[in-house]
Parts: sequence; C-alpha cells; structure tokens
Amino acid sequence: MVKKEAMSKGFIYILLTLGAILMLLPFAWMISTSLKSANEVMIMPPKWIPTDIQWENYAKAFEVAPFARYAFNSIVVLVLSTLGELITTILAAYAFSRINFYGKNIVFAVLLGTMMVPGEVLLTPNFVTLVHLGWIDQYEALIVPWIASIFSIFLLRQFFLSIPEELAYASKIDGCNDFKFLWTIMVPLAKPALITITLLKAIGSWNAFLWPLIVTNSEEMRTLPVGLTAFSTETGTVYELLMAASTMIILPMIILYIILQKYIIEGVAKAGVKG
Repeated sequence: MVKKEAMSKGFIYILLTLGAILMLLPFAWMISTSLKSANEVMIMPPKWIPTDIQWENYAKAFEVAPFARYAFNSIVVLVLSTLGELITTILAAYAFSRINFYGKNIVFAVLLGTMMVPGEVLLTPNFVTLVHLGWIDQYEALIVPWIASIFSIFLLRQFFLSIPEELAYASKIDGCNDFKFLWTIMVPLAKPALITITLLKAIGSWNAFLWPLIVTNSEEMRTLPVGLTAFSTETGTVYELLMAASTMIILPMIILYIILQKYIIEGVAKAGVKG
C-alpha cells in the first residue's frame, strides 16, 4: 500500500515537472534569442545557448522606438485602471454580499452571464461608443472601459460571504454604518483577495495588446506591447531585438508575481470557502 502511494506521488511529481518545463520553454527561448546575434537567430537547427552573448541587444532595443514613453503610458494605464477596478469591485461585491435589495440575485446572475460573452464581440460597440465620446487616442479610451470586472466582483463577493455575519451585527451595535464597516473591517480582512485581484488586473493591463492597438493612432499614446510592432517592418522582423524588448516588458510582472504569489493562492482558496 505504501509502495503504491509512493509510486503515485512519484508519477504526479514527474507529470508536474514535465508541465513546468513545457511552460518555461518559451521563456527560456525568448531570453536565449535576445542574447544572440542577427545571424545566429536564423541558424538551423536552432541553438539554445548563444555562441557570443550580445548584451548590447537590450540597449539597441531602446534605440529603435521611444520605449520610455511607451512605459510611461503603460504605467499610467495600469495604475488608474487598477485603482478604478478595485473601487468598483469593492462597492459591487459588498452590495451583492451584504445588502438586501429587490432583484439582487437576478441582477447578479445576469452579470455572471455576461462572462460568457466573448470579449471580441464587445470590441466594435465599445469602439463606436468611444468614437462618439471623442476619446480615441486618449487615456480615457485605454482606462475607462476596463475599470469594472465581473470576475473580480464574483471573486471578492465570495470572499465577503466567508466573513461571519456576526461581525456585521457587532459592528452595527457599536454604531458602525455600512460604509464604515466596509472600509474599516471588510476591506482589511479581504486583503488576500484584493491582492489577487490587483495582480491579475495589473498583469492583464500590462500585457494588453489588441485594445490599445485599436484605440490609439499616435506614437505618443502607444503602450509597451503595441510598441513591439516597431521591430516588425516590411523588410522583416528583428527577432533578437524583439525578444530583448519582450524580456524587459515581462520582467516586472514576473517579479511582482513571485513576490505576491502566496497571497494569490490564499485569496483564491478563501474565496471558494462559501458560495
């Protein structure tokens, strides 16, 4: 029996290790390519380890396009859209978990149903709306459509439901209204879930490509992922510089994820305690 369990665990570890290697291979290839010369990139069969490491590719990548401006735009969009989503998520999640109003469950069910709608379907109506508002090629177009997320509301609502009702009763006896109870008690207790939502939003905003490409026309309003198109021209793609720029773009999110990963697991786990 013990031997059977050990074999089962060994099989699981092997499977997980293979899965991890498969997930890491594209990142390893990206870093490897970013350190190769232009000639070595096209060698067949491909080499994983560069013969002569080209550290200068990272400096050259910044010379091709104004990446400092792109980085500024990405940071502005990330910070403002994340703050906006946190505010709307906290208020909506509290309303759906703690406040009783007519049709609450129906409204929440309809909102959850919208998660089934593919994002591509909403691109055209959202774009037309922004054209009428005159927001094309403005920060508003990059931020406002993304300050609310049904998934985040659902996740935080589940977390709020796991907090005992007795806590709300005790706070109301002490003279605490809903607004004060939410911001002084519920929000601090929901820290793991809020960190999870923040990180998921930050990663999504930082890596967004299609929407910023559609609603921006000028170089001054481009974000980092859209700026990567500067390495692809009619004459071809400069792969080593493209990979160097891509490595620099994803590095902040990987560091952020490594630092906060324990909060993500805790937030998701506690959100599933009570449905």
